[in-house]
Amino acid sequence: MPSIYDKAEIYDLGFDERKWQVVREHWERLLGNAKIDTVLDCSIGTGNLTLQLAELGKKVTGSDLNPVMLNKCRQKAQEKGVSVELFSSDFRRINENTNKKYDCVMSTGNSLPYVPNEEVIDTLHKMDLLVRSGGYIYIDTRNWDKIIREHQRFYFYPPYYEKDVRIDSFQVWDYIEDGRITFNIVYSFEKEMQIIKREIFEETYFPIKREVLSNTLVEMSYEIRQMANFPLQCSLPIDDFEWYCILAQKRM
Repeated sequence: MPSIYDKAEIYDLGFDERKWQVVREHWERLLGNAKIDTVLDCSIGTGNLTLQLAELGKKVTGSDLNPVMLNKCRQKAQEKGVSVELFSSDFRRINENTNKKYDCVMSTGNSLPYVPNEEVIDTLHKMDLLVRSGGYIYIDTRNWDKIIREHQRFYFYPPYYEKDVRIDSFQVWDYIEDGRITFNIVYSFEKEMQIIKREIFEETYFPIKREVLSNTLVEMSYEIRQMANFPLQCSLPIDDFEWYCILAQKRM
């Protein structure tokens, strides 16, 4: 089954100007008083969750393992008129591809659960090598605690319209005995009451609990500055929200 990350045009469906502004506001609220000028996103993808930082005056660097994602990110940065430095890297070996220090090293887009939990812990240590003294690590991810607790099977998105084509998307989640969860992702394209195309993808994750991330960061001498809903604009308790983020500061 193909990966959605090999089709950037499908991956980006529905990410419109409204969502761009929601993410921008998220960064404005989250980073309000933090001294962050340079940022490295180790899983930047197409830049949906990171390029807004360049609009806010940050110097943004991004890496990703998938060249399709990087190409789309580069194109999007040009269209938005922002600057971004991009390079190819597996986030598990991010320190092997750059020796710079950054004010904030991050992993966005629920990327860390693509690898087993022990590799996530090792990846956080690799990210830490690139964080300056007093700098930050930032993570956003699905709320895997909620998913495991509720054992949800079906996940539906609102329909999206592109000119005269209606696009419906839903996911079916398969819970595997060893703890992994496979997301079966379906896109259906409809025009004039006829389905004209379908795209089906499969992504498998290793759920990671919130306490694993927070405890690992604390053990690495970080202080949790924010643990909140993502995007940071909803009043729901974090346990009930579908995504969350962590901002942790490295002790001097």
